[in-house]
Amino acid sequence: MRVDEWGIVRRRMHSVRLGAEPLTAPEDVVGWFGAVQSQDYGPAKWSLGQRCAGVTDPAVDRAFADGTILRTHVLRPTWHFVLPADIRWMLELTAPRVHQLNAHYYRQLGLDAALLERSTRVLVDALSGSQQRTRKELRAILAEAGITTDGPQLGYILMNAELNGVVCSGALRGRQHTYALLDERAPHARGLPREEALAEVAVRFFTSHGPATAKDLRWWASLTLAEIREGLELAGSRLERELVDGVEYWSAPLEPGPAAPSQVRHTPTVHLLQGYDEYVVAFSESRHLINLAGAARTLAPDTLLTNGVLLLDGQLAGHWKRTPSRGAVLIEASLYAPLDDAQSRALGAEADRHGAFLDATASVVTTLL
Repeated sequence: MRVDEWGIVRRRMHSVRLGAEPLTAPEDVVGWFGAVQSQDYGPAKWSLGQRCAGVTDPAVDRAFADGTILRTHVLRPTWHFVLPADIRWMLELTAPRVHQLNAHYYRQLGLDAALLERSTRVLVDALSGSQQRTRKELRAILAEAGITTDGPQLGYILMNAELNGVVCSGALRGRQHTYALLDERAPHARGLPREEALAEVAVRFFTSHGPATAKDLRWWASLTLAEIREGLELAGSRLERELVDGVEYWSAPLEPGPAAPSQVRHTPTVHLLQGYDEYVVAFSESRHLINLAGAARTLAPDTLLTNGVLLLDGQLAGHWKRTPSRGAVLIEASLYAPLDDAQSRALGAEADRHGAFLDATASVVTTLL
């Protein structure tokens, strides 16, 4: 455990808005990060609400329905929330690399360029005129056009159209997600010259996730290290670097912060993160910083991603799951070590915040791993 790395943890918690003043609205959170992984839509809404003051689960749904925030495949072969203003330039920058990552599956599924192009034309016809359709409806329309959509084919046909900036999320229809034309959902989406986009993604990532490394950004945005180095050079004084144990970390220039921990009385803080929260999934080279305290026996990605992550003062202290019922939510916390009274109160306070987000009364049960 090195003092310099603990300093990075404290700064990173502030950058990812878990140790900073809350933002106002879900779109403020998405804009801060640039993109927020939303592979699992329900838990991903908590990642937005957790960083806002008084925002509830239905409020995130309303922002999504209104198109204030969109959802599409960008950065990596998974869904992210993204703002209408950012969706096009971000796709133009990262989609070529994601297509490369998908190329094996396109070939395996018989989705050659001609078939993907024909499928996209069918999707455009089906969605034109602000028609928003579910996956089931689009599967049937593609089948009528003679395009096989058995198994995972449909998912990759739709992802290809998303990556090419043709379709994106529509509003929910009940519990079903829909697709819409990007040009109709985000008519004012801007493009950026490549150099500006490289600088922008570097500034956005290292401001919202820093201190972090170039390899962390390579993982997050699927860019090459050469592209990242170019983006860092283009970002200029908007970013700064520091060397910690031979590792180069980048962040926004440090602003005057609160008093050092030795100068203030420490109050423990607990955060209940969904498994795909940006604090968990955005890092590769520096993932170990979530476990400097050494409580977790493993940092295997499957362990982190498939379980809610319980943080104590920015460190992995256990996992959690929620079971909602009418007007109530049960938080089951599995801990690596027992909590003292102050830490237990912090867990209760965080559970209450999650309950308020769901408009439910929260109760907590703890067990030891």
